[in-house]
Amino acid sequence: MKKLIKGLREFQSSYFSTHEELFEQLSHGQKPRVLFITCSDSRIDPNLITQAGLGELFVIRNAGNIIPPFGATNGGEGATIEYAIQALDIQQIIVCGHSHCGAMKGLMKLDSLRIEMPLVHDWLKYAEATRRLVKDNYSDYEGEELLEIIIAENVLTQIENLRTYPVIRSKLHQGQLKIYAWIYQIETGEVLAYDPQKHAYVLPQNQLLPSEIDETLVSPSSISNVEIHFTKTQELPVSTREWFPMTVLSPEQMERIYRGSATK
Repeated sequence: MKKLIKGLREFQSSYFSTHEELFEQLSHGQKPRVLFITCSDSRIDPNLITQAGLGELFVIRNAGNIIPPFGATNGGEGATIEYAIQALDIQQIIVCGHSHCGAMKGLMKLDSLRIEMPLVHDWLKYAEATRRLVKDNYSDYEGEELLEIIIAENVLTQIENLRTYPVIRSKLHQGQLKIYAWIYQIETGEVLAYDPQKHAYVLPQNQLLPSEIDETLVSPSSISNVEIHFTKTQELPVSTREWFPMTVLSPEQMERIYRGSATK
């Protein structure tokens, strides 16, 4: 607590005092451009990893970056989604999972949580589609490899859940909303974005049009060939950073989940 109080004083005396005009503007309202849905994990900071400024991101955080399907609960996630789209007119949503996710580790051993952490157990049931999909299709994998699969599959599952909300479906139908799936790698600081055409996680800048790329996006990492492909295999290739063993969605499923997800 002493450290936090010291931080408050430093914020008020340094950052706030040099950005008073910004805070004055923010006091009159907010106009965020992106709804960022991610995990409560303390190792993730949406504004830090995207270098977004104050007022630019509207954020939902919970254990496992989970969005319960519409009507499943009257919790804060649904209300926040509705407010973001209807009141704030946000037109871009990012669902961001991350490596070494504790919630997804819990999902791998859900029954063991029933007694010790019943509330966590009940919450993770909203990711049951992820658990069942992985259980039925990836019995050959275990440990860290299986955890990576669950993390990646769960991001896609939560986007499916997101699409059950009437306001989301309506905006997608009108072409007024884009949804993106990201995975943040804690150990490298790298973010990979799902590309429905390649059915793979790729570097986000690889999804931009040539006209949208400038010199600020050209770096050693931005021209790397790192991709995580969703190809169901019996044996993992040498590098799990280059290939990701996952079931392949049909074109119809991709369209259903990611309609309108192409970058403007």
